[in-house]
Amino acid sequence: MGDHRIVRKEIINIREIEIPCYSVNTVVVGSGIAALNSAICLYENGIKDIAVVTDHWGGGTSNNAGSDKQTYYKMSLSGDVPDSPERMAQDLYQGSCMHGDVALCEAVNSVRCFFSLVNMGVPFPYDKYGTYVGYKTDNDPLGRATSAGPLTSHLMFKCMAGEVKKRGIKIFNQHQVIALLDKDKNSGKQVIGALAFNKEQLDSDSKGLVVFNAVNVILGTGGPAGMYKSSVHPQSQKGSTGLAFEIGAEGQNLTESQFGLAAKKFRWNLSGTYQQVIPRYLSTDKKGEDEREFLNDLFPSTRHLVNAIFLKGYEWPFDARKVQNHGSSLIDILVFIETSQKGRRVFLDYTRNITGDKKSRNFDFSLLDRKAYIYLKKSQALFGTPVQRLEQMNEPAYQVFKDHGIDLQKEPLEIAVCAQHNNGGLKGNMWWESNVKHLFPVGEVCGTHGVRRPGGSSLNSCQVGGLRAAQFISKNYSFDPPKIDDFYPKIEEKVSNIIHFIERILSKSESKGFSMSRVLEKIRMRMSLYGGIIREKDIISEEKAKAWKLYHQIKKEMAVDSPGELPKAFKCLDTCLTHAVYLEALNEYLRKGGQSRGSYIVKNPQGEKPCKELDDKWRYVCDEKDSFTHSKILELSVNKKFKVKKKWVSIRPIPKNDFWFERVWKEFRDNKLVE
Repeated sequence: MGDHRIVRKEIINIREIEIPCYSVNTVVVGSGIAALNSAICLYENGIKDIAVVTDHWGGGTSNNAGSDKQTYYKMSLSGDVPDSPERMAQDLYQGSCMHGDVALCEAVNSVRCFFSLVNMGVPFPYDKYGTYVGYKTDNDPLGRATSAGPLTSHLMFKCMAGEVKKRGIKIFNQHQVIALLDKDKNSGKQVIGALAFNKEQLDSDSKGLVVFNAVNVILGTGGPAGMYKSSVHPQSQKGSTGLAFEIGAEGQNLTESQFGLAAKKFRWNLSGTYQQVIPRYLSTDKKGEDEREFLNDLFPSTRHLVNAIFLKGYEWPFDARKVQNHGSSLIDILVFIETSQKGRRVFLDYTRNITGDKKSRNFDFSLLDRKAYIYLKKSQALFGTPVQRLEQMNEPAYQVFKDHGIDLQKEPLEIAVCAQHNNGGLKGNMWWESNVKHLFPVGEVCGTHGVRRPGGSSLNSCQVGGLRAAQFISKNYSFDPPKIDDFYPKIEEKVSNIIHFIERILSKSESKGFSMSRVLEKIRMRMSLYGGIIREKDIISEEKAKAWKLYHQIKKEMAVDSPGELPKAFKCLDTCLTHAVYLEALNEYLRKGGQSRGSYIVKNPQGEKPCKELDDKWRYVCDEKDSFTHSKILELSVNKKFKVKKKWVSIRPIPKNDFWFERVWKEFRDNKLVE
């Protein structure tokens, strides 16, 4: 290994088609902050022959998502409340179904990764003494959160993109990876490269196919955002989890996603200040008529309602524990009923304060609980309309929408309960390596989080995962990729089969085939209706069977009109496979008696109603700490015949360490830490 190594290009011939083949140590798939940090850390650890392969540079969630003040979670660096890596690890671990060694890694490395971002130029705020101040976010007991504003992850992407380009790391833009190349070993599966479309050469004889011969693949393509109709992920992000499922990679905690209220026209999370200024919630028919403040019907008084809306800012993700007694998450259920079941539209109106009804009076600040009143008073926002309060408390949050053609001073904001983050995903160990050797899922595609996570911990996980993968690769997998003559026989059959599939679906272009747009619409409706915040055992079982039937049908009958549609066809297959595997997980969880937890409720006639105003079909029970599903993590994988293997594994505890300096120092000198 050394600086002399470069990305090497050769030509291989498969089925009489000439295909460029690039040989590197590591292929980094994706261009979000998890992927880019992996590339930077690899470079800093001495790995120079890296290929960043992305279908759309900057198209992922990190460059295009945010909230009122997007949170970055790390160990506390301010105030007089004591904190430590072990205490932070314990708080991550207590979120349920998170392995303790991974929690410890995310905690221990959080400060290192945070200051790496500071040194890159991310403008996290500090006071005149240099203190990086913090605040409390959801599921956070100590005020570990910080923020660079509504565009925190965009700023992270911008700084990292500059660092990647400054180092001269090779970027393959407009390259969509359509398959991971693997081989069987005595110890199991091992990834050895990737196959991609160069989307700028789809009309060529090779249909733009490109092969990467690699020792390692870091997968940083984000969560499976393309599965949901109601989603706050940017439309450019679809996810590529199916690539890993196809080669036997195990998923974990696939039942656990995070859902929350978000804007539809311009996709944006509506947490924090967007709720704390207490906007009106309006419902209309499909034409935008028959306007009414529908929450008045289900809340016993305006006092209950305004305080629930305020708490929605702190407690933004839907949480099954925060529904009862007219809690903040009841709002999510009521919005879901209006939009997904009644077919109406829901808006947030920032131009006027809440209007009461016959049973309750109009909004005024005396209705606020002490906590909410003090918060608004300290923010100098005890006046005016919601939009005036928003401009006072967080002007950048108002400006984000204005910059995208939505003026909250003049128009209401259409919203829905949207998929926001996938807490589960692919399985990775404490070095972020999959059960498929040399495959490292990082960022949202990796299921490090459990049931509940502190807000902003996903950004920390992106950074820590990239760092840990790079450390392991540099110490264990830093060797050269195989020569082409050795690589070619291992990938010829798989690439040949894919070329044959491409030729087949192109030759059927005049037949009816499957409409990919309709297939994707069907998948997204299914997941938003049945795999979102509301889940039912019998329905999930039926939808799982339909999902597998759809996947096998489109593999057999798919047709495309032109080579330009090939990337969409492969993405459709990936999404369809992914949603079938996720439904397998949901079905298994419910079959084992799993109940409501995290960001969803499971209907149960033996449970309690969210509120007396809803009918009996909304009864549910929260998952108990002593239940089987609470103490285990569900892992799933599929084999080549698409048979699903399920196993429930014990949650690994937080490791105990005596931290004796001389012992650690010797292990460090002897290079025994990374093994």
